[in-house]
Amino acid sequence: MPETIDIQLKKGVLGMCVLALLARSENYAYEIASELNTAIGMGEGTIYPLMRRMQSDGLVSTYLVESPSGPSRKYYRLTDAGKKALSDQRDEWRGFARAVDALLDAAPTSLEA
Repeated sequence: MPETIDIQLKKGVLGMCVLALLARSENYAYEIASELNTAIGMGEGTIYPLMRRMQSDGLVSTYLVESPSGPSRKYYRLTDAGKKALSDQRDEWRGFARAVDALLDAAPTSLEA
């Protein structure tokens, strides 16, 4: 069964959303996942592989912070390459969204099956 457009869109913008969250503040993966779940309904399981890939691609760096209630937490922050990637992706997304909006606005509002 094919994936819905909703799932495909979420997967396509997940990395950009993570970069945008990290541009606001450095954070640890569980908190990033919680914010993404609230904002766009993406679950925690997709975040950890993405964070590892972003780190190996040089978009984020990490550091450990001791936690008073458990093990140390690995925090993520944007690198200069991550900031540039976010800027580039934001520009691409906005151009793409404008183009899609123009197509949707030009379509008839009542479609018959």
